[in-house]
Amino acid sequence: MAIAPIDLQTIFSQVDKVGKTQAAQKEGQALQQAIQGAHIQKKTEEQIRQVNEAQNTGEGADKINDHSQRHNSGSGNEKKRKEEEEQEEEKKLGVLRDPYLGNKIDIRL
Repeated sequence: MAIAPIDLQTIFSQVDKVGKTQAAQKEGQALQQAIQGAHIQKKTEEQIRQVNEAQNTGEGADKINDHSQRHNSGSGNEKKRKEEEEQEEEKKLGVLRDPYLGNKIDIRL
């Protein structure tokens, strides 16, 4: 199929519009990519600047202190209980014990 001269006149008059449209589309895509890139960069910068909230704050150092307090108080109770049991056993057996025995070391030169 051949192209008529009238068709050529119409095509040539529209070529500049087509070129401008294609250039605008290419610029639009590049501009859109640049905007998205800037948006992503801005988000990452904000995340870097932000202070992250601590996770599980109730189980941190407080938990360790609570555990150590429980352990210390528990060990004190256990010591008292063991001493009382020993004293009861000694009373049953009739053994006398010196409270100062074994507490001090006398070193003489």
